[in-house]
Amino acid sequence: MDSTTNLPVAVIGAGPVGLAAAAHLLERGLEPLIFEAGTTAGAAIGDWRHIRLFSPWRFNLDAAAVRLLESAGWEAPRPTALPYGGELIDNYLAPLAATPAISSRLQTGARVTAVTRAGLDKTHSRDRDTTPFTVRVQHGNGETRDHTVAAVIDASGTWGTRNPLGTSGLPAVGENAAADRISSPLPDVSGRERSRFAGRRVLVVGAGHSAANTLISLADLARQEPATRILWAVRGGSAEKVYGGGDADGLPARGQLGSRLRRLVQAGTIELHTRFGIASLKALDSGVTVQSVDGRTLDADVVVPCTGFRPDLAMLRELRLDLDPAVEAPRQLGPLIDPEFHSCGTVPPHGAKLLAHPDKDFYVVGMKSYGRAPTFLLATGYEQVRSVVAALAGDQEASNTVQLVLPETGVCSTDAGTSCEVPAATPAGSGAGCCTAPEPVLVGFPTGLSHGRQ
Repeated sequence: MDSTTNLPVAVIGAGPVGLAAAAHLLERGLEPLIFEAGTTAGAAIGDWRHIRLFSPWRFNLDAAAVRLLESAGWEAPRPTALPYGGELIDNYLAPLAATPAISSRLQTGARVTAVTRAGLDKTHSRDRDTTPFTVRVQHGNGETRDHTVAAVIDASGTWGTRNPLGTSGLPAVGENAAADRISSPLPDVSGRERSRFAGRRVLVVGAGHSAANTLISLADLARQEPATRILWAVRGGSAEKVYGGGDADGLPARGQLGSRLRRLVQAGTIELHTRFGIASLKALDSGVTVQSVDGRTLDADVVVPCTGFRPDLAMLRELRLDLDPAVEAPRQLGPLIDPEFHSCGTVPPHGAKLLAHPDKDFYVVGMKSYGRAPTFLLATGYEQVRSVVAALAGDQEASNTVQLVLPETGVCSTDAGTSCEVPAATPAGSGAGCCTAPEPVLVGFPTGLSHGRQ
């Protein structure tokens, strides 16, 4: 980014990664302009505030964000506690959004509908790299306004665009017509949505940790409401990947989740149906019939779609993107995150270099940068934005030096060609090296949300 420009940097999304990007921009002397479609920061997390994270607080905080919070007198939560989504909002994101440095630059109820180069559609090349961006925003009062910015960091996530129930990437036949029988991906089955699930036949579809969380919550509900029947459909031949590593899991809370789920299936509390790729749904007066591609049927009152998410690329139509054809992540990143070959602990750290697109100074970060892959870590998003902001500030050395501590191993991993030979006292997030303090606040681990795969 041209260091002489006085234009701000647009940050799309005020979740953990978006607000971390804003904090890093402020530390670099750059001006963030933050657009959040929801009414508050972390609005998407508010939909799953009842879900507990796999990782303790010390792994869910961004270094620059913490420095900004501490300057405002914030007291960090107990580092070893496992927060719920609601606590992540109440004790971290909301205070961060309320700091004067962030609140004065945050626009809520501001949905970005398009990003382009000012005066240029994607077919025009002349002076493209030096032309600012136009970000079109639909504001809560109904007004649509164009904002001119020097660079764009898209941290809008994927929560609003779930994958369909059908097996071919398309909605199953009748899925749209049966929409009122389909819940949100992570419903609060024992809390605010209890009446919809208690004593009902519930079909959970998917083979990720979102499914596991929902199934266990339903089992808790069934103990209080014995008429509740729990069905679970997965596309594969078993649920072993969902059960995970049990006691050997690098994240104990995640291992306990899988072990408990296995016991519930073995006890018959949860009725597992494997190789159940969904072909169609037929809405009935009192429920829905779900049919598999091989003709089997399951009757349910409500279907929970834990089938994962995909990026909304429509607003980026006039930009020049270079995407992996399979997972819809940046092309260089795609092979490193493909879920057929990688888990979240085997993805190498990466930054601006792998996230770059042909349109200079435009980056997709956070969950959306992983496209359809479910291997994203919160730690990865924090390191992405540190590197991206360093690149925008013209500090290529810091941008190219990426670092991450992997949860499964507890060891430092770096991009090829970088070195870990730095003092242990190197400040976390400084960009000077990868093996920082023993417990750097730089890293964060899974949010308890997995895309889920059938």
